[in-house]
Amino acid sequence: MKIPADIPSTVELLSTSSYIAERSLATSVFLSLNLKRPLLLEGEAGVGKTEVAKVLADAMNRPLIRLQCYEGLDVSSAVYEWDYSRQMIEIRLAEAQGVHDRDEIARDIFSEKFLIERPLLQALNSRDGIAPVLLIDEIDRADEPFEAYLLELLSEFQVTIPEIGTVKADEPPVVIITSNRTREIHDALKRRCFYHWVDYPDSERELAILAVKAPQAGSELAHQIVGFVQKLRDEDLYKVPGVAETIDWAHALVQIDVIDLKPAVVDDTLGVLLKYQEDVEKIRGHQATRLLETVHFAAGA
Repeated sequence: MKIPADIPSTVELLSTSSYIAERSLATSVFLSLNLKRPLLLEGEAGVGKTEVAKVLADAMNRPLIRLQCYEGLDVSSAVYEWDYSRQMIEIRLAEAQGVHDRDEIARDIFSEKFLIERPLLQALNSRDGIAPVLLIDEIDRADEPFEAYLLELLSEFQVTIPEIGTVKADEPPVVIITSNRTREIHDALKRRCFYHWVDYPDSERELAILAVKAPQAGSELAHQIVGFVQKLRDEDLYKVPGVAETIDWAHALVQIDVIDLKPAVVDDTLGVLLKYQEDVEKIRGHQATRLLETVHFAAGA
């Protein structure tokens, strides 16, 4: 599928793969696609940042290449490494055949046929002229030196391999970078990207999301779910639930045949919404009942 020609087309493109995007996010995606710039999405966990890359790959019929970041991530895991076992076999074969020219052997073993491509290099070598969607997920978990390594790739869509030279993409991949903002990303990386903060949705958009992602819940239960979660996000919690948790809760409630939220049901299923025991203990019981009463009162009003 071609790159969308305008912002409404971008909204429609995302919706074809069941992503309900607000216009500001669709604008950032549109600009990133058309100006061939990486898009950095920051926001709390569970608000749908990673899903943007998945949806774009699906909607545009492009392969998705995902690099999951973590502390200690290095070039050999993210970009490339040499197939040392095959290189050793090649050296022994050359010696057995009487080849003793070290430069000749080096040129042979440090060639592309002995190169193992990792996600970033795979993203530069597009197959059949179709550039993939490259997802660099949770960049804030990686170390700062790895951020510095990314600068060449994000600005020139190329990487340098000392033994071979520069590998440059014929067609730049669509690059989506996500961050949960557990630490600040360096300005040099941010300057190479367009930026968008993905916030929690308002109740109207969250209802629209549930209608697509958990239609089995039905309208009345969906309104109660969204109302409760929206109230829960106003509480002083260690980690408030994201959209992913709202969807999971809807599926869980449907699974146990709930058609109307009751305090006992909320208490029994809080572990789907909240991921810290301190938060569960704070909400369970009287607080859950109080929040539920405000939801029912607002619905009755």
